[in-house]
Amino acid sequence: MVLTILNDRISKLKRKTLETDIELKINLDGEGNAQLNIEIPFLKHMLNLFARHGNFDLAIKAKGDIEIDDHHTVEDIGICLGKAVKNALKDKKGIKRYGFFILPMDEALVRVALDISGRGQLVYQAKINVERAGTFEVDLVEEFFQAFSYYAGITLHINVLYGRNVHHIIEAIFKAFSRALAIACTFNEKNGAIPSTKGMLE
Repeated sequence: MVLTILNDRISKLKRKTLETDIELKINLDGEGNAQLNIEIPFLKHMLNLFARHGNFDLAIKAKGDIEIDDHHTVEDIGICLGKAVKNALKDKKGIKRYGFFILPMDEALVRVALDISGRGQLVYQAKINVERAGTFEVDLVEEFFQAFSYYAGITLHINVLYGRNVHHIIEAIFKAFSRALAIACTFNEKNGAIPSTKGMLE
C-alpha cells in the first residue's frame, strides 16, 4: 500500500492485491463532492451519500474480483477508507473526538455513535430479515464497517432501532455514520489539544 498525506486534512492511498486494485482520496474538510468509479452500484450509491452528508470530498477508483462475489471489493474499500481517514486526521489535535447522530429514513430509524479513540472496533446491531438489497448482499454492510472501524482506529456503534425497507435501513446507516463522523472530526473551538487525558489517541 502506498499512502500519501497531503496538506490540510487530505490523504490518498493506493492498495493493490491479487483480489482488488483501489485508489482513494478523501478531504475531511470538503464540500460533499464524490467521484466514484466502483463496480458495485449499491455501494457506489451509499458512498455518494456518505460524501454528501458529511461534506467530505471523496474520490475512489476500485476494481475487484466481482465475478466471484462483491466481498473482497467491499471489504477492501472499507480498509482503504479507514486508513485514509485515520491519516487525514493526523495527530487529532483539537477534534471533538466523539460523534452521535440519530437519523430517520422514512419508516426506518438508525442511531450511530462513534469515538475516534485509536481503538478500532465495531458494535453492529442490525436485524435485517432479507439477504439482499437488489443484488447487493446485506451482510456486506457489516463487513464494510468492520474493516473501516479497525483500520481507522474508531470505536463505532451502529444500532438499527427499527425499519422495514432494507434500502431505507442501509441508507440511514450510511447517512447517520457520515454525519456522526463529521461531528467527531470537527474542531473544538475552545480547546486545540488532543482530546484525551493520556495526551494521545491510540
